[in-house]
Amino acid sequence: MSLSAQLFRKSVFVDTSAFFALADQTDRLHHQALQYVQSTDRLLVTSNVIVHETITLLRMRLGYEQALQFGIRLLGETTTPIIRMTQADEEKAWAIFRQYPDKRFSFTDCTSFAIMKRLGIGTAFAFDDDFRQFGKWVVHPLGASR
Repeated sequence: MSLSAQLFRKSVFVDTSAFFALADQTDRLHHQALQYVQSTDRLLVTSNVIVHETITLLRMRLGYEQALQFGIRLLGETTTPIIRMTQADEEKAWAIFRQYPDKRFSFTDCTSFAIMKRLGIGTAFAFDDDFRQFGKWVVHPLGASR
């Protein structure tokens, strides 16, 4: 196993719900999200699709300046690697989306599941139940949900 593969297996995948809680200081989960980030020693990673979704959500809910500042920080830093979705990830995501008509998984959620499966990432940092419902990952912070 390559060093990067080992690194990803020990990392935590950050979902839009966690990024939003971090970015919005008035969010009821902001302090919990901040505490998790400050306390974990694991590498936090995300995908380009999550970055797109988060910047869009921030733009719609908090305004252009909040979205811009978040984008500058996340896209300009090197501490949170951004994993690019591959065509194979997209195809796997579509298969997952079609497989679970009884769930409310967004297509973006399904792309996250596909990327996590590909890289062997077993933990998500999220505040919604989608990762837990998919049944594949430990979700932190524990006990928090929107």
